[in-house]
Order: sequence, then C-alpha cells, then structure tokens
Amino acid sequence: MIQDAVQADPTADHGLEALAARVRVSPRHLTRMFRAELDTTPMKYVELIRFDRAKALLDAGHNATEAASLSGFPSYESLRRAFARHLGLSPTQYQQRFATTTPTSRARTGR
Repeated sequence: MIQDAVQADPTADHGLEALAARVRVSPRHLTRMFRAELDTTPMKYVELIRFDRAKALLDAGHNATEAASLSGFPSYESLRRAFARHLGLSPTQYQQRFATTTPTSRARTGR
C-alpha cells in the first residue's frame, strides 16, 4: 500500500509520520516492517523512488532544478546529495555523462 502510494506520487508528503498514519501504525513499527520486508527504512525507500524519478526526468531533458521539484525532492541540494550518495556524481554530471540525444538535437537530425 505505501509502496504503491509513493510510486504513484513521489512529490506527496511521504514523511515518516504521514506514512505511518496512512497504515495506522507507529513510525517505529513502520520502520521495523520496512526493514523486515524490504531491508531498508521508509525514508530511504522514498528517496530511492524519488531518485529514480529524477534520473528519468534528467534523461528526458529536464534540468536538475526541474527534476528535483518534479520528483519530490525539497530542493536541488537534496537531489544533489542523493546523487552523490547513489552514484558519486552531481545531477548535472550524470546528465552530461549519460545523455544520449536531446529532444532538440533529434528534431534537427530527424531521428
């Protein structure tokens, strides 16, 4: 239930208290459930979903600030820290390193 809600709308309020209230358990119990089922914490799970969404947005040509906002990170700095933790790169470095063809260059080349 929580996993579906986070994936459906990563930008929503997915703080620990809000997630625990959604399933009517204490934040501590929710954390225990996540560790038992997914071997992670609720907040790390939310960050991972937002991180994956931000990567997809960067791949689609959005700039890092837009990607942060549209994926649910509270700021560019939060997104940058997540990228550093997961990839050892900034969002801009990721985009430069892994960018294929941008939509505007595809239009010019007719691909």
